Amino acid sequence: MSTIKAPSVAVRELDIHYGSLRAIDKLDLEVRQGEFLVLLGPSGCGKSTLLNAIAGLLDITDGQIWISGRNVTWAEPKDRGIGMVFQSYALYPRMSVEDNLSFGLRMNGTSKAEIAQRVARAAKMLQLEPYLKRKPAELSGGQRQRVAIGRALVREVDVFLFDEPLSNLDAKLRAELRVEIKRLHQSLGNTMIYVTHDQIEALTLADRIVVMKGGVIQQLGGPIEVYQKPVNRFVAGFIGSPGMNFLEGRLENGAFRTGDQAIPLAGYEFAGGPAPSGEASLGLRPEHLRLGSEPGPGLVPAMGAVEVVEPMGADTLLWTRLGGQPIAIRTDGSSSHRVGDPLPFLIDLPRASLFGPDGARL
Repeated sequence: MSTIKAPSVAVRELDIHYGSLRAIDKLDLEVRQGEFLVLLGPSGCGKSTLLNAIAGLLDITDGQIWISGRNVTWAEPKDRGIGMVFQSYALYPRMSVEDNLSFGLRMNGTSKAEIAQRVARAAKMLQLEPYLKRKPAELSGGQRQRVAIGRALVREVDVFLFDEPLSNLDAKLRAELRVEIKRLHQSLGNTMIYVTHDQIEALTLADRIVVMKGGVIQQLGGPIEVYQKPVNRFVAGFIGSPGMNFLEGRLENGAFRTGDQAIPLAGYEFAGGPAPSGEASLGLRPEHLRLGSEPGPGLVPAMGAVEVVEPMGADTLLWTRLGGQPIAIRTDGSSSHRVGDPLPFLIDLPRASLFGPDGARL
């Protein structure tokens, strides 16, 4: 029988106000021991503010912050038992990689033997051993960010905080370092809290994702849960690439009606019981629409014509219309469809999402 781990980080009733602006409002959050938690949302949603509050880098208005069973609400950052990696590398340009890694330990009076052991361990984990004598100017962007991560690692703390550490890197380096960070977490088993606006980073790295908007948590759950069962239209539209299709219409007599199209909802699982009536939005991910005309369990046939073809390498997006509204269908990259071709397709209704006028999932 598995045991429930005590929270590694707990945020309780957190308020952060700047005059009339409520950056964080009555926020509660528990991060499990050894968990990789990602704070996700658009710019200004409060994710970096929350991370900086946990780190002790800004004052809070009200509430409490606990780390490893200690109330650290008013503790200095150095006394919180955290290691932090920032968006900017913030390396000392005249110091070697080895000196950058060991600087904080030397300032704390750690013994030379202990410093050497920790630096060697971090350098091996991050594949920095060939670069220990180099200066930051002699490193690539990805190598510099690994040094910044290593500087946090040598502290050997329980909790690591990452504030958009990959945003300054190009796409290829981001993908490579993302894999390294995931391997690092699997190897260390420490608690990691990671801020990003990149949904791909969130989906690939996280044990759980916190989706934020306006200083409020919109949804907290595993990547599959957040992707497949978004609790509201904001989460549904923010998660997924390419984005979710939204159709405006009405719920009437067990069907969703948009334009001249009626989509029976027999395969849809409503969150609150029987199907309501009235205005609603139907959310369909492009990958949950498939080409074909043979209906099956939960598959509703529809017909359109190709309006736009977007080749994306491994995939192709075909744009058509449903009930007079544009939608994208994700299909194989070898698709030979052309503009004007008839396009029979199937709606995978159990994977669809319905939202009421207030944006909440139905």
